[in-house]
Amino acid sequence: MIIAAAQFPSVPGDIEANAARMAALVGEAADRGAGLVAFSELALTHYDLRLIAADPVGMTVTEDDARLAPVREACRAAGIAAVVNAAGRAREGAAGPTLTSFVLGPDGALLTRYDKRHLSGEERKLFTPGGADGRFMLGGVRFALATCLDSSFPEVPARAAADGCGVYLASAFHDSAERVERYAELARDSGLQVLLANGTGIGSCGPACGLSGGWLPTGERVAAAAEWSGPVPGGGAELVLSDVRDRITLMADPAIAAIPVKECGEPLVNIRTAAPALLVAKDRHDARGDFAHLRQGVLQRLLAAQELLPDGLRLQIVEGYRPPALQRRYFEEYAEELRAAFPERQAQRLHQDASRYVSPPEIAPHSTGGAVDLTLVTADGEEVDMGTPINASPEESDGACYTGAPDLPPAARTHRRVLIAALTAAGLVNYPTEWWHWSYGDRYWALATGADHALYGPMELEGE
Repeated sequence: MIIAAAQFPSVPGDIEANAARMAALVGEAADRGAGLVAFSELALTHYDLRLIAADPVGMTVTEDDARLAPVREACRAAGIAAVVNAAGRAREGAAGPTLTSFVLGPDGALLTRYDKRHLSGEERKLFTPGGADGRFMLGGVRFALATCLDSSFPEVPARAAADGCGVYLASAFHDSAERVERYAELARDSGLQVLLANGTGIGSCGPACGLSGGWLPTGERVAAAAEWSGPVPGGGAELVLSDVRDRITLMADPAIAAIPVKECGEPLVNIRTAAPALLVAKDRHDARGDFAHLRQGVLQRLLAAQELLPDGLRLQIVEGYRPPALQRRYFEEYAEELRAAFPERQAQRLHQDASRYVSPPEIAPHSTGGAVDLTLVTADGEEVDMGTPINASPEESDGACYTGAPDLPPAARTHRRVLIAALTAAGLVNYPTEWWHWSYGDRYWALATGADHALYGPMELEGE
């Protein structure tokens, strides 16, 4: 997945104008292949504490504030997420407003909110500090949220790494290149990939220097916006992009196997007879038609997703249930292919690499009946451009099989967004190394949604 940091000069106190600018940048980030865009500290109002103090109602927002509607709609239209930092309306029972990052998901709904925990001296006069760390999962990546001064406390990124986060998202209003350069050290010390959205212009604490950017866990800087020293023609808006595909939680991650299963007992049903409105691919054959079975709850969600598709498009099911023995065979065969192609790789690395394409048999979603491989076709059953064929491996597709792969043809990117929007709205989650693989109720679904247990475990299909 590509993530972006947006740098632009906010209009002081004009929430509507700044939200419109953000919405435009969300669309631009999506056009450049991003799945998430982050904005700087107090980008919605500009970092002007006096304005907020003078109008603590008008200058603060809630997640459902009507003035955020353009950003929510832009996220929905583009199918990407946005981290919007603003003055948050005081929570019930709180002493005052919060300095808040609202994370809007690809459907425009709130994924999470994070209230800045470490406030500067002037901020403490106005804001109430938060009491919890900010975390969310998107595209198979676990993100940590931080705001400006938070990043001066080493325990903040250390806790994020200990929590299994792969990427550290910071919104800030830093005044110097030296302060920005410290994020390289933060990345090295924590082992996290870092993205910083920094402000520009003159704020309560003086000028912000821009220089938004991204750093690898090695500390290497991989993206940098311009340094701000004064107004520039065109408003000075800029996006910097960073690729976080290496931070995806893979099926081989111990966190997946550690999720408990509380089998709900839902039956496997035959898609062809239970849901004739869904198209099943005709080029798959096995003696019992195992592949054309799914858990009943998954089937219901696929029918709901199909109703959400634009006219002229429908889902085509390619493979659902996969017997555990077949799953083991697939995994071992692919691991052997990788072993032959990369003899220098250690066994643990080969196991991890194989899990990008075939799930380890002990946790495989397909063997639970909770996972489905599918694509979009026209109303007449003709295939549409999805960027790669189904089951294209990372090696043969040069990574284009990843759901958030950059540099896709425009038609393929559009079709993937349509698929993502419908299936996500229906409650399924994607395995981000395979645009075609979606699931509900399995361990990966539990990890992605924050559920404390999976609903489906591996099962054998009884004869019909």
